[in-house]
Amino acid sequence: MKLLTTITLLIFMQPTHMLYDFTAESDPGEWMIIDDGVMGGRSRGNYQINEQGHGDFSGKVSLENNGGFSLMRYRSERIDVTPYQTLRIRLRGDGKRYQARVKSKPNQRHSYIYSFNTTGKWEVVEIPLGEMTPSFRGINLPIPDFPGKTIAEMGIIIGNNKEEAFHLEMDWIALSP
Repeated sequence: MKLLTTITLLIFMQPTHMLYDFTAESDPGEWMIIDDGVMGGRSRGNYQINEQGHGDFSGKVSLENNGGFSLMRYRSERIDVTPYQTLRIRLRGDGKRYQARVKSKPNQRHSYIYSFNTTGKWEVVEIPLGEMTPSFRGINLPIPDFPGKTIAEMGIIIGNNKEEAFHLEMDWIALSP
């Protein structure tokens, strides 16, 4: 019975298409940190691969000088996402709210966003691609939601309109039907 339960869990928990697998061999330089300093803010984010081989995004969000966010971003070749409906992230957060972001094309100005809460425990956050809404600099745009064709960039941002320290560990990011 235990073997059957394990096999069932593996079938349903395994991602279908791995977008990024955080491991001890991962190159931390593949992810870029963009803080509100680009607008004069004072927030500070950091990204590294920790001793356990997880992606580790941490820092402090400051509202000083009209600041208020920290973003980690990964650019890739355009990935066909038409067979998939869900972006899944295995992570352990700090109980705070974060936002997943994707872009359909390189150098696209707006992102498609979806906010999620973390529990402080390891979990798989499921983000319906069709529910990702267009946004530019925090303003919702009157254009259609994510078209679900390609992803050229993905990221995680924290910006809850308050000063706070944050810490998010990630194991993998994947797509599933």
